[in-house]
Amino acid sequence: MTLTQIDFQQRRTELAEKMGPHSIMLIATSPVVYRNRDADYKFRADSHFYYLTGFAEPEAVAVIETFESADEYSYSLFCRERDPEMEIWNGYRAGIDGAIEDYDADEAYAIDLLDEEIIEKLQHKQKLYYRIGHDAAFDTRVNTWLKTAENAQRKGAVSPSQVLQLERILDEMRVIKSEQELELMQIAANISAEAHTRAMQKVRPNMMEYALEAELNYIFGQNGCVPAYNSIVGGGENACILHYVENNQPLNSGDLVLIDAACEYQHYASDITRTFPVNGKFSEAQKALYNVVLKAQYAAIDAVQLGNRYNEPHKVAVKILTQGLLDLGLLKGELDALIAAEAYHPFYMHGTGHWLGMDVHDVGAYKMDAESRLFEEGMVITIEPGLYISAQDESVDEKWRGIGIRIEDDVVVTKNGPRVLTANVVKTIEDIEALMAQSAHSPNA
Repeated sequence: MTLTQIDFQQRRTELAEKMGPHSIMLIATSPVVYRNRDADYKFRADSHFYYLTGFAEPEAVAVIETFESADEYSYSLFCRERDPEMEIWNGYRAGIDGAIEDYDADEAYAIDLLDEEIIEKLQHKQKLYYRIGHDAAFDTRVNTWLKTAENAQRKGAVSPSQVLQLERILDEMRVIKSEQELELMQIAANISAEAHTRAMQKVRPNMMEYALEAELNYIFGQNGCVPAYNSIVGGGENACILHYVENNQPLNSGDLVLIDAACEYQHYASDITRTFPVNGKFSEAQKALYNVVLKAQYAAIDAVQLGNRYNEPHKVAVKILTQGLLDLGLLKGELDALIAAEAYHPFYMHGTGHWLGMDVHDVGAYKMDAESRLFEEGMVITIEPGLYISAQDESVDEKWRGIGIRIEDDVVVTKNGPRVLTANVVKTIEDIEALMAQSAHSPNA
C-alpha cells in the first residue's frame, strides 16, 4: 500500500480551501544535516512538506497560490535541477520535469531561482501562510521577500497585508487520519510487533542491550523500514530512565528489560513498548507491578471512545496505578487524596499518551478552548502507562527497587470503539512467558 499523487493533491486542495482567496503558502523541506566531517545523516523529508507534496528530496520549497476563489489554486515546486555529475555521487533527482510529470506540480523552478521568482507571486496576494518561527534562516528570507514586495507595492503592486501561521491549519489537518494513512500505520505497527516478538524470542541472560536492539533493527531493515525514533532497550534499573538510549549494558538474569522501539513505514510511525523478563520468567514482585500496569493500560484503552476527552485515558490510568501502589504498600493514605496530591508522581511521572502519525509525537492541539479536546474518529493515540521504582528509593521495600515497567500500544478512535493497531505482540504475563519458553534461546526451553 502506498499513497498516490491523488492523495497529496486532495490535501493541497483542502489546504487551499482553508487559506481562502488571494492567498499564498510557502513551505520548505528539511535541510541536509551533517553528522560529522563529510558524513550526512540519512535525509528524511520534513513531515508537513511531505504531507502536501510526496516529494522526498532535500533543497525544495513548495508554493500554493489561490486566486479569485479558493477553488482556483496553483501548486509550484522549487527543487534541484537534474545534474548527471552530482547524481553519480548522490543519486537520482526528479528535476524540473520530474516535479511536473511525477509530482503533479503546475509549475516547477530550479531552487536557485526561488529568491527571484517568489517576489512576483507575493505581489498579487493579500495573505501569506508559512511556518512562522520554524526556521530562523527561512524567517529571514521571508522577511526579505516581503520587504521587496512592499517596495513594489509603492509602485502599484499588491503584497500580503497579513502573515499567518501555517501550522495552525496543517497541524489540525494531520490529526485526523484517512483510511489510507491508517493502512500505512497498520503496516508499520505489524512490522514493529514482529520486531518485539523477535526480541522476546532472542533475548538471553548476559546479552548486551545493543545486541537486542540489533534484533529489532533486523526486522525493520528486512521490511524496508527505519526506526521511528531512537530505540530504548533498558535492562534492570535502566528501564527507570524514561529516555534511555545508550543501550550498552549487559542484560542480567532476573531483571526485566523494557523495549520502547518501533519503525517508520513510508513516513508513518508506530510506537510500541513491551517489558519482559530476561530469563523468561517474571518474579513475584515483577508480576505484581506488571499486572497493575497492564490493568491500567486495558482500562485506558477502553477509555478511547468518541465523546470522551483526550485526558480521560490518563485519569483512568492514574486511578488504577495509584490504587495498585496502595494495594502493594508503596503508597499509604486515601485514594482520592493521593491522586489530588499526585503522590503517584515519583513512580509515574509522564502522561499516558500522545498523538501518533507521521511523527512519533505527532502534531495537533491537545486542548480546545482551554479544555482537553474530544476524541474524533480517525485520531490515533498511544496508550502507555508505566511504573518506575528507582533503585535508590529507600522509602520502599528492597524487592521493588530497580523495576521499571511500561506497556504501550497504538490506538485508533473509531465509531465502534478503540482499534488497537499493535495487537500482534503479546503483553499478558502468561502469553509472554509462553512465547519465550518456545524459543530455542530461552533458558527454559
